[in-house]
Amino acid sequence: MAAAPAAALAAAVAAALSALLLALDRTQSRGEAPAAGPPPPPPPLKMDQALLLVRSELPAQGLRLAARSAACHRCSYQILAVVPPSDGGPGAAAVVDTQHPLSLLLLNGSGAGSQLCKIQYHFGEFGNYSLVVKTVSTSAKTISCDVVINEGPINSYLPILFAFLVYSGILAILIICRLVMKIGPIRNWVYKKLNPRETDRLINSELGSPSTTDSISTDPSPRLWSATSRQRLRSLDTFRGLSLIIMVFVNYGGGKYWFFKHESWNGLTVADLVFPWFVFIMGTSISLSLSSTLRWGSSKRKVLGKILWRSFLLILLGVIVVNPNYCLGALSWENLRIPGVLQRLGLTYLVVAALELLFARTGADSGTLEMSCPALQDVLPFWPQWIFILMLEVIWLCLTFLLPVPGCPRGYLGPGGIGDFGNYPNCTGGAAGYIDRLVLGEKHIYQHPSCNVLYQTTVPYDPEGILGTINTILMAFLGLQAGKIILSYKDQHKQIMIRFFIWSMVMGIISAILTKCSKEEGFIPINKNLWSTSYVTTMSCFAFILLLLMYYLVDVKRLWSGAPFFYPGMNSILVYVGHEVFENYFPFKWKMQDSQSHAEHLTQNLIATTLWVLISYVLYRKKIFWKI
Repeated sequence: MAAAPAAALAAAVAAALSALLLALDRTQSRGEAPAAGPPPPPPPLKMDQALLLVRSELPAQGLRLAARSAACHRCSYQILAVVPPSDGGPGAAAVVDTQHPLSLLLLNGSGAGSQLCKIQYHFGEFGNYSLVVKTVSTSAKTISCDVVINEGPINSYLPILFAFLVYSGILAILIICRLVMKIGPIRNWVYKKLNPRETDRLINSELGSPSTTDSISTDPSPRLWSATSRQRLRSLDTFRGLSLIIMVFVNYGGGKYWFFKHESWNGLTVADLVFPWFVFIMGTSISLSLSSTLRWGSSKRKVLGKILWRSFLLILLGVIVVNPNYCLGALSWENLRIPGVLQRLGLTYLVVAALELLFARTGADSGTLEMSCPALQDVLPFWPQWIFILMLEVIWLCLTFLLPVPGCPRGYLGPGGIGDFGNYPNCTGGAAGYIDRLVLGEKHIYQHPSCNVLYQTTVPYDPEGILGTINTILMAFLGLQAGKIILSYKDQHKQIMIRFFIWSMVMGIISAILTKCSKEEGFIPINKNLWSTSYVTTMSCFAFILLLLMYYLVDVKRLWSGAPFFYPGMNSILVYVGHEVFENYFPFKWKMQDSQSHAEHLTQNLIATTLWVLISYVLYRKKIFWKI
């Protein structure tokens, strides 16, 4: 019965969080410089931008200011402003990015020009700066470039701190309420107010002191836990729910912070973690589900039919979700996007589930095999599956590094655009992008990849394309391996956790070798857009460790019920499809007073995500689950 205060407190988070963040945002002013004489005033600053005024004290000498982001690997410098001579005007103004440090290059004259000075500086959001260029020594022709702060930037990360404090406070209150409800008289009084007839019966039968296992407990999770623990591991649903909730938050915008968006190309952000984790736990669920189904006597033909039907539904839902056209009339095939998250999940599920079904044993024979080497009983019996997966990986490597791509170097893994100093502007994604454009057509893949802003790419590229599906299958198969460990060492918690740890270390070592422990200089860099092999091994390393921790806390020691992530994990398809369909509808989105405020975006995105947690909790209480 802790649901009532829990729901009330969770609902109150919206108002509290909104008030705190908006109050915080209003206390910070933006750095907008006044118009500098005859030139037109600079445009209003947006999020993650600052204003840079360039003042040259060099007589009769025009300058050009170029910049390059530190996050843009091997990028060519881009001209920001042309600075007139000191006697020709008040200078120039440029809008600069504040997400990453910038390298500023001051060039003399037109054309190639000569480099006068080069500095690196990390500007602050809505700050107002001046770059003063002057001669230090006339005889030595020494030029100095100094950045001066005219108006200080705001701290755009304070809203995250306030949001953390709000949610931490709510968590602390819920924990205190749960501890208080363990006190017998208080628990009896609360339950009597909510359900007096049942309370009187229990008090009379148990002499007024019911135990923690009685049904009068205000927290239903222990009872549900004990009733369902034999059929379902709560840690798996908790893992799935955590991945899903982070996915919902970043899909809604993540407060418009760069680290809650997908990485432009190589590397990782928070947004890059969740999809592979979801794929991983899907593989784990396939292993447990098929084992249970076959043990109950279902035929392989019937199970295969269900696999095909579910894959078809996932792909169909995916095509509908990624092509929203609810109020604009008939959807045109000319611009229909074919790949997507659910489409890739459907294809991955089809391959991995069919592969598992092909080599699975039915009926009473579906238990673990007796082996001369028990330490490898979760690996050796399934060597045909490993051979198939390794063959798929060889295909990925051959296509990625050996397939000729017109106009691009063989084995190119870069973003194109201004990357690699602008030498391969139309080679985004190398073989992966080429295959998608050749097979699906440019208009049927994603038009705005994450690399198009930083690397200024112009060709479409789909992060859920054809070639990357191979490594998604590998990710799901590694999740399948986690399920085999659970089945092979059933109720041997120590053995299960040791093997999770070993697999995590193996995947981590492979990642270190492939990447050379570097973001950009490895053999195969970590790249979510490409779903590179190192990306899969790194995410699997994290997934095994995270699953180990959740398994220990939720299923072994039962120190945590998995809430609140357990509830969306039980209704993952509904929450994912729902958050996509209703993304632009109230109460998940509304018109903001200031659309260039991180605080307002963070408030809106956190409230929308919290609402989906509450919806999944209500559906769980009502025993409503959407399965396909």
